Amino acid sequence: MSEPAAPSAPLRGDLTQGPLLRTLMLFALPQLVGNVLQSLNGSINAIWVGQLLGDGALAATANANIIMFLLFALVFGFGMAATVKIGQAWGRKDIPGARRALGTALGLTGGIALVTTVGGMVFAPQLLDVLATPGDARGEALAYLRVVFIANPMATVTTMIAMGLRGAGDAATPLRFLILTVVLDVILNPLLILGFGPIPALGIAGSAWATVIATTIGLIGLLGWIYAKDLPLRLRGTELRWLKPHHAELRFILAKGLPMGAQMLIISGAGVIMIGLVNREGIVMAAAYGALLQVWNYIGMPAMAIGGAVSAMVAQHIGAAREERVDAIGWAGSLANLAMTGALIAVLVPFDRPVLELFLGSASAAVPAALHIQDLAIWTYLPFGITIVLFGTLRAYGVIYAQLAVLLVSMYAARLGAYWLLYPVLGPDALWYSFLISSVLSMLLTVAIYFYAPWRKRMLARIAK
Repeated sequence: MSEPAAPSAPLRGDLTQGPLLRTLMLFALPQLVGNVLQSLNGSINAIWVGQLLGDGALAATANANIIMFLLFALVFGFGMAATVKIGQAWGRKDIPGARRALGTALGLTGGIALVTTVGGMVFAPQLLDVLATPGDARGEALAYLRVVFIANPMATVTTMIAMGLRGAGDAATPLRFLILTVVLDVILNPLLILGFGPIPALGIAGSAWATVIATTIGLIGLLGWIYAKDLPLRLRGTELRWLKPHHAELRFILAKGLPMGAQMLIISGAGVIMIGLVNREGIVMAAAYGALLQVWNYIGMPAMAIGGAVSAMVAQHIGAAREERVDAIGWAGSLANLAMTGALIAVLVPFDRPVLELFLGSASAAVPAALHIQDLAIWTYLPFGITIVLFGTLRAYGVIYAQLAVLLVSMYAARLGAYWLLYPVLGPDALWYSFLISSVLSMLLTVAIYFYAPWRKRMLARIAK
């Protein structure tokens, strides 16, 4: 058993004190900035690839990146479970318990990352076949994918540490080294694509090597900072044995992380299916969709940041036995997300043509196709954002399987059903209408689970005691 600190001891990163909305937004802001930077990194790199190598290369990176997300999903689920475990320990002021949870998460996910990296590099051609990657883009997608897999272990460890720090209320430290990684990646991309000095032009593989180098340097910097500043979650001396998963933490992380990872797999699997359906419409549609994914990443950023902040904040409130504030946290996050996402859409729509031309070029036939898709599909991010934020509260309470059911029904049964029914009438537009239908349905189902599932009765009973 770990030994919690004295209850009166001040603890950095305590999210259970102060005004709710202010605390939530101050904690979510570094995550939002980090999410935006990650998307900006991907977008700038996509601009380099699209402008320097053409539409086929851009479609290739879109196909490769969805595979990377798919393989990373399960590891990310374990990270979300570790965030909840660390957050609850932090709420109890149990620092050794938080360290042990982080050690278990790092040991587990580091091993998984090594296995998926080797497997992904070996079976990359088969993965691209599953996506029905267009022949014009397949060769470049394979070259990019095999190199970018090398970054997977470093990216996994960085993500686990960052999620652990956020569970402990520290969103600023991960942001510092994300900035370093992004800056390096953006600078190295054109240099390695075109070549410089003694380094030859590497083409699309140069973009992947830039990611590998930047991710590695960012991880080294993050570890150096943690130990130089002696941050509370660092593992030192005999604590390093906690990298060998501890059975109690491992049981929790597996029990909660597997279904959380399954959520990410369901989302990314739906993305794989969508990429496949889009690819069947030809290279113009594939390039248009690849560019839009870069733009839409920004629209989804507030929900992801606020949802993650809500999860960590609610977990700390559970650990501190202050559950009477949980509802207010969830609804404050939902309203903040609607305001921020709506503002992003309002800013983007009037300028969507020049933004899309950055990725595709002004003369590309994919620009009109992308503009048409944008008009139909961008609104899906408003209802789906509410789903993601409320998922943050449910995740902190371990309500995972109900979320799986929501995603399966909305993203597969409803979305694919709507697509097959509408395609004979609407053609390719059926894809984008099915987006909207599934998004609204996911929000309605999540709100119902929030108010009527058994977890809420148990929470209210504890509050009433």
